[in-house]
Amino acid sequence: MHTYHKLLCTLLLILAPLFSFQQELRCNVQINAQKIQGTNRQMFQTMQTSIYEFMNNTNWTNHIYGQDEKIECTIMLTLNEQLGSDEYKGTIQVQSRRPVYGTSYNTAMLNMVDNNLHFRYLEYDKLEFSETRHISNLTSILAYYAYIILGFDYDSFSYLGGTEYFQKAERIVNNAQNAQERGWKAYEGNRKNRYWLVENVLNSKYRPLREVYYRYHRHGLDLMSDKLVEGRTEIAESLTNVQRVFREKPDPYMFYLQIFFDAKSDELVNIFKESFPAEKTRVVNILTEVDNANASKYNRINTGGGGADDLRK
Repeated sequence: MHTYHKLLCTLLLILAPLFSFQQELRCNVQINAQKIQGTNRQMFQTMQTSIYEFMNNTNWTNHIYGQDEKIECTIMLTLNEQLGSDEYKGTIQVQSRRPVYGTSYNTAMLNMVDNNLHFRYLEYDKLEFSETRHISNLTSILAYYAYIILGFDYDSFSYLGGTEYFQKAERIVNNAQNAQERGWKAYEGNRKNRYWLVENVLNSKYRPLREVYYRYHRHGLDLMSDKLVEGRTEIAESLTNVQRVFREKPDPYMFYLQIFFDAKSDELVNIFKESFPAEKTRVVNILTEVDNANASKYNRINTGGGGADDLRK
């Protein structure tokens, strides 16, 4: 028996690395508290460490991730007001990236700012989260964006693959309906908050846009290192779905569409700068229609020059 236990312990030590990388995110956390004066500066470092550990040490799925498979993301909290000894208001910026197959290039999946950051935090308090109830506005916001990051990433690898994680984000929204803090409710602001983002993503009227995320990444970018023209053509074709959503206007603000272009507008310019004239014209016409705010940016596609090589490295 002693020998058996010794062998078992040895086996567990050997296998431990295989089971030790269950966390899905490699999340860089930054806190900017420059506007808050006359307080314990060390507390903000403690807060940053607590949030870092919460994001990176929580198992958000039941999947096992290797170190090279973790999702690269950044969360920046900008604290503009301290309302009491433990209450803060500001903004949170969320960015995530996805590697492109066969290259060293990382494509932006999310690049958004949430202006409804409002939470309480006591130094050294453990950050606690529950999927079934709203315990803390800070952890609910962080968990919500963890699931949003996962949802967008999974959608890019399989059609509607992120549904489970978007539904978890929706559950967090539902749990927070009685919260005093803003950002969780349908009637707040201009339909551009946490409620409306996940509502849009799960709304069947936006399903063509979710198909875009899959085609754009899996059949477009991931193909371009070996078959540049074919991959680029697939991305161009996928943009017709974006145009379809825009013309049907599922809601007047189309937050989901804005999220797409906030992440992809610069990349689209780089992808199509070296395309052939007919494809350039077609793509520019679509993009200037559906994202007219960036029309001058998209017109640079017609000037040609550099950009596409980045996707082949």
